[in-house]
Amino acid sequence: MSPLVLTGAWAAQTIYSCTDANGRRMTSDRPIQECLDREQRLMNKDGSSRKVMPPRMSPKERAAQEDADRQKALADAAYKDAVRRDRNLLNRYPNEGAHRRAREAALDDVRGAIASSEKRIKDLQAERKPLQADAEFYKGKPLPFKLRGALEDNTTSQDAQREIIENHRSELGRINALYDVELARLKRLWAGAAPGSVPDVPGATQGGSTAAAPPSRK
Repeated sequence: MSPLVLTGAWAAQTIYSCTDANGRRMTSDRPIQECLDREQRLMNKDGSSRKVMPPRMSPKERAAQEDADRQKALADAAYKDAVRRDRNLLNRYPNEGAHRRAREAALDDVRGAIASSEKRIKDLQAERKPLQADAEFYKGKPLPFKLRGALEDNTTSQDAQREIIENHRSELGRINALYDVELARLKRLWAGAAPGSVPDVPGATQGGSTAAAPPSRK
């Protein structure tokens, strides 16, 4: 028997039943137009109930339903992402020692950059001493253009290095704060919390893990 014949046979055995807006009981072998705005029961030919067909939604209701479906899809995607992120965290940090070593590695990168800038400042200060000695010969007189420019460049370079150091010190605080957030999450996961069940800390930056990824080591 062809699919078309089967479809027709099934429809012939199905009865649509509803009560219209005027209270009339109506039946048909196809959806009843007068009851599109209300429930219609699908009955088998023997009178047993097959299922209930919900009323057709209005444009406003349809828009609301589509919005609810979108919100649910977003929530489902966020949950799956949280589960994946937590599993990655557990794989990366099976215990607190592994997490502590990762924190220290990230901090060491920045500490090294601070030490480099501090050394550069010492070098610049050493370079400045002979320039200042030369400037002593011109007390009360305008400095030669080349000497004045060298002193100004030296001052600018030292100021730039000090600003770099301050930025790196702020970065140390940021890294520690992010690892603190991550550690708090991991402690709950290590204790048995299911991946995806631990709420995010408000305001915490998200990355590949709970906290934003620290600077990569080079």
